[in-house]
Amino acid sequence: MEKAAATPLVKGKAGTRRRLNMRRSIQLKNILLAAALPIAILVIWEVAGTMGKLNPILLPTPSKILEEFVSLTASGELARHLGISAWRALLGFLLGGGLGLAAGIWVGFSYKTERLLDPTLQMLRTLPHLAIAPLFILWFGFGEMSKILLIAKGTFFPLYVNTFLGIRSVDGKLFDVGRVLQFSKWHMITKLIVPAAMPNILLGVRLSVGVAWLVLVVAEMMGSSSGIGFLINDARSFSLTAVVFVGIIVFALVGKLTDSLVKLLERRLLRWQDSYKGDGTL
Repeated sequence: MEKAAATPLVKGKAGTRRRLNMRRSIQLKNILLAAALPIAILVIWEVAGTMGKLNPILLPTPSKILEEFVSLTASGELARHLGISAWRALLGFLLGGGLGLAAGIWVGFSYKTERLLDPTLQMLRTLPHLAIAPLFILWFGFGEMSKILLIAKGTFFPLYVNTFLGIRSVDGKLFDVGRVLQFSKWHMITKLIVPAAMPNILLGVRLSVGVAWLVLVVAEMMGSSSGIGFLINDARSFSLTAVVFVGIIVFALVGKLTDSLVKLLERRLLRWQDSYKGDGTL
């Protein structure tokens, strides 16, 4: 009897261990698959540069870029500029994204508000950041205010549009359920509508985070004495192409890191979703 009782437990542990090993194997394969193309490009790039096929001023080798990266990191200059840029991007995202979320909920719930505000907001959404940046500098100067407001302008619209679309795509039966349960407007929003619109809202967050870094480059290159954008612009004026590449790579890595954090948040908040994840083939 004891052996019979112990056997299912042993089998259960073995099955759990097997599933865990299988999950780790899949994660390792995904990492290798994602790294295959970048590694191949870097190898070809390095070999071509070493053989003298590339102009070292216009396109330095990856080893030279890595050397500059190590030098800037050791001196603390890269960390200082990155910290300033990250703070600007965070403040701009919180301001613009917060207003975009609130405006999307407001317009999504009210047809009259949509008719009043949405045409103007859609017109402002199409204005290029490069066209507006000189005006922001003229109005608010070269200080932090103009940069943060420019980032806020860029991050406002992805969250606004996706929140609005998320609310308008909610099943109308949920509103009927809320009325039957006599939910207040606040409970209707927090208990029913926002959770149902959460996939669109989180998509807007991801897009807004990406736009924050894109607009940050414009803001810092237009007029700044600090930040990664300033580092790139300053290196460009002295033809330090390796430093320019370091700045670009830092922007790419930090942008990917923030996007991955939002994706992790998305997976945790949307566990209830049963959607198609792909079939695993190329």
